[in-house]
Parts: sequence; C-alpha cells; structure tokens
Amino acid sequence: MKIKHFAIGAITLFTLAACANNENAMDERDDIVNELDPSVEQQSAEDEAMNDRLGYVHYTKDQVENNEQGDQEASIDRTQVANTISRLALTGEGLEQVATLVTDEEVLIAYEKSEAVDEKEAANIARKTAESVIPRYYEIYVSDNDSLIQDIQSLHNSRTTDKGYENTVDQIITEMKKSPQGKGDNLKDMNNNE
Repeated sequence: MKIKHFAIGAITLFTLAACANNENAMDERDDIVNELDPSVEQQSAEDEAMNDRLGYVHYTKDQVENNEQGDQEASIDRTQVANTISRLALTGEGLEQVATLVTDEEVLIAYEKSEAVDEKEAANIARKTAESVIPRYYEIYVSDNDSLIQDIQSLHNSRTTDKGYENTVDQIITEMKKSPQGKGDNLKDMNNNE
C-alpha cells in the first residue's frame, strides 16, 4: 500500500511538474511574442532613447488581419508635419519666416526670403524641404508673397464650411502659382495646366 501511495504521489508530482513546465514554456513564449510586438510600450530609458532614434515595427499578415486596428487608414499628424517643414526650412540660410499649412492633399508654404538669395533659390529651399518630409503624392505650392503668410494663418484659424474652406485653399494656391515654385517633378504637370 505504501508503494501504491508513493506511486500515486510520484505521478501527481510528475504531472504537476510537467504542467508547471508547460505553463512556464507558455509564459516564456508569450513573453517573447510580447517583446516582439511593436505596440507594447517599452519601459526602460534605454529603450525610449532608442525609439527616439529609430522607428521599427514588424508584423505578420495574420497579426494585421486579426487586429481590430488593422482596418485603420494611414494618417499623419498634419500639425507636426507643418511644424517640421517650417523648422527645417528655417535652419539654413535663405528664409527668414515660414508659414506652412498641410491639408489632406497639399502643402502650402509661404515665406519671407532673405536678401542673400534670389526668389528661385528661395523657392527651391522651400520646395525641397517639403519634399524631404511629406509623401510624394502631395502637391506642394510655395510663395515668397509674405502676405500669404497671414492668409494661411487665417485659413488655419477659421471655422469655415467645407466649401468655403476649399474655395479659400484654391484662392491661396492660385496666388502661390504666381510665384516661382522651385524644382520638382510635379511642376511639369502644374505648369502645363496653366
């Protein structure tokens, strides 16, 4: 009888140990999956510093298809993009003041140029800065007409209807086209349409 109790005890301990090992293996697997999941927040200061320097994500097709957020459209923070374009444009020589408006289709940049550069070079600076930041499908319009800086600001601050907003954007673009537009691939199409 002692052997029978010993055998049952040993089997029970062996089963519990196996279950514990299986749970540990599952926990380890889950930890590895969580470490590789880019949506999980990184905790350490070293990881945060690395995230400031690099952006990285990795998904499998199944993860994206099974994710509730997988149907989300790609979007950009327009204010942040406008901020980046304006700040970058002002880091070099040539522009003294820059106002940037980013819509869902266009980037409008009005600027005051310095006397050290001509209007074509200033237009190149503004255009190339926007091209370095924004996706290629955006139309970029630039102008050294510094009165458009106020127009862009007013448009940003206004609460117009969609139609009024679109009309105002179109009017600003029409004025911007009167200025040199700098070098860019979309200039060929834009100049042919005038």
